Amino acid sequence: MKKILALVLAMAMTLSLAACGSSGTSGETADTTGDSGSGDKVVKIGVFEPASGDSASGGKKEMLGMQFANSETPTVDIGGETYNVELVYADNGSDTSKAPSAASTLVSEGVSIVLGSYGSGVSIAAGNTFRDAGIPAIGVTCTNPNVTAGNDYYFRICFLDPFQGTVLANFAGEKFGAKKAYLLGEQGNEYDQGLIAFFEQAFTAAGGTVVKDSFPKNNSDFTSYLNKAKSEGAEVIFTPVSIAYATQIVSQAAKLGIDIPFLGSDTLDDNKVLEAAKGTNIQLYVSTFYQEGGNPDFDAGIKDYINNNADAKTANGGDDTIAAVTAMGYDAYYVALEALKAAGSTDSAAVQQALWDVTYDGVSGHIAFDDTNGDAVRDTAYIKVCDTAAGAWTLEKSQTA
Repeated sequence: MKKILALVLAMAMTLSLAACGSSGTSGETADTTGDSGSGDKVVKIGVFEPASGDSASGGKKEMLGMQFANSETPTVDIGGETYNVELVYADNGSDTSKAPSAASTLVSEGVSIVLGSYGSGVSIAAGNTFRDAGIPAIGVTCTNPNVTAGNDYYFRICFLDPFQGTVLANFAGEKFGAKKAYLLGEQGNEYDQGLIAFFEQAFTAAGGTVVKDSFPKNNSDFTSYLNKAKSEGAEVIFTPVSIAYATQIVSQAAKLGIDIPFLGSDTLDDNKVLEAAKGTNIQLYVSTFYQEGGNPDFDAGIKDYINNNADAKTANGGDDTIAAVTAMGYDAYYVALEALKAAGSTDSAAVQQALWDVTYDGVSGHIAFDDTNGDAVRDTAYIKVCDTAAGAWTLEKSQTA
């Protein structure tokens, strides 16, 4: 139904613009054919990601995958002509209040399609801007259901939080026999609180009980929360927080001697979190989209790219550990190219229509969109465990809900 309604809306938008004789960008379907200055045709892909703020580490790694893919495949054939692909960046600052402005920047630049963002909250906040402009967006690792709900122009290639929360709740029972869980997230954070709700639902349905707390924005002392988890007799701690918070929680838990296993969501799959856990006795497990070794050719290529590009290595946190979000950013770029090719046009309305039927076999697996919300059809997550001696992730298991 959503797919049919989207077609009607896209046709109406195209007819309206034709009647007005307009080819503007803000609030309209843009003429996104550009010129590189040498007569070559250019198609613009927007990159809507956090380059600053709490989620900057994840955003930069997600962009790294797109940049590597662009260096590997800098052109695309659209309607029988070859276009150079230009990535256009807008920093959403990891902030829902800044997200609409960053999205508007991409609209004004005349992009045909947008990739991002790392972070569900900023994706949700920018959704109406992309929808009203008639520009499709592909969420890369934004897992909250509200990113695509009610928005015909937002798609995504990652699994969703109802699935991820269930996977982690099931894992807590299967791995640890846990019957009591302590759940900790940031107040008002849609990603944190959404995942906590889905975890609680699955965990309690299996007979478990939970203790929940929320900490205020910019909190830096987690001692009281960690001590409460211990005093309450929690057998696992589930904390699906940002990278910045996760590093503090892990470091403080190590100092307190907390021996309760930590379960984290995809946001904790980051080498900054590994660094915080290295050399400690922390037990840390995360769910994520890709495990290094899943595609040897990609792994070799991205490591070479990182190690031979100082800026890329800095963006990756100073080493060549492959983050799952980098693999997802890489796949998202190629999905965008497939949509442009299928549309046979740089017109954003045509690209949006083409997206519904795009399929692509990426390094993270097969990618296809459902007809209801434009969500990815995914049924597997990877559970990684932190090897604190080596400061590296090890694959624990792949798991379905």
